[in-house]
This record gives sequence, C-alpha cells and structure tokens, in this order.
Amino acid sequence: QVQLVESGGGVVQPGDSLRLSCAGSGQRFSDYAMGWFRRAPGKEREFVATISRAGTRREYGSSVKGRFTVSRDNAKSTMYLQMNRMKPEDTAVYYCAAYETVTGATSTVDARYTYWGQGTQVTVSS
Repeated sequence: QVQLVESGGGVVQPGDSLRLSCAGSGQRFSDYAMGWFRRAPGKEREFVATISRAGTRREYGSSVKGRFTVSRDNAKSTMYLQMNRMKPEDTAVYYCAAYETVTGATSTVDARYTYWGQGTQVTVSS
C-alpha cells in the first residue's frame, strides 16, 4: 500500500499560479496510477487530473484543461499539480489519490482509486 500527503495549498488571487505536491511513501510509487480530485463547499467531489504510472498518459477535467498540468517524479515518489490562471471557482480542498495497476491506464473515476491523501485547501480570492 501507499501513503499520500498533499502540500502546497494556500490563498492566492485570481490569475495567480500555485503548485501542489503529493508525496508517496510505502510501496513503490511507480506501481500506481495517480489522480487529483477536488471538493468545493456544498459540491460533489470533482475529477481534476490523472497521470499514468510512467507519466506518459494524462487526462484533465474540462474545467481545468489548458490551465492545470499534472506531472510526476517517480524517483522522488511525488506527483505535482501546476495550477495557472487560477479562478475563484478553483477554490476547494484538493486530494491526491492512487490505485495500483500493471498497465499504463488512467482513470477519471474516484471510485477506482484505493488510496487517498488528507487534502490541502486552495482558496482563490481577491
């Protein structure tokens, strides 16, 4: 199994950038497809981005595509989410998640993920 810890959240202004990190420990990080999800107050959890084991496949939610970039460094057991041109509607708790796979697949479905971090708050406000 893998333990996940997010960091990098904070308060930013509209148009600013922020980078989140998700550090993994335990089983080999490259055994897992990874994802970012977020939950805004009063809303359902929303898919943000996913990346395959080797980082060769990536998918994004429609609301962040073109502004956010997901990446990973398996040597450092860390996944990143670079968030640019941020908007107030990006305000949410951001979670990283992982599921073990032997393929290069990714998933946009939260139920597919086995392991979750505790979340980090991101607030976009002027």
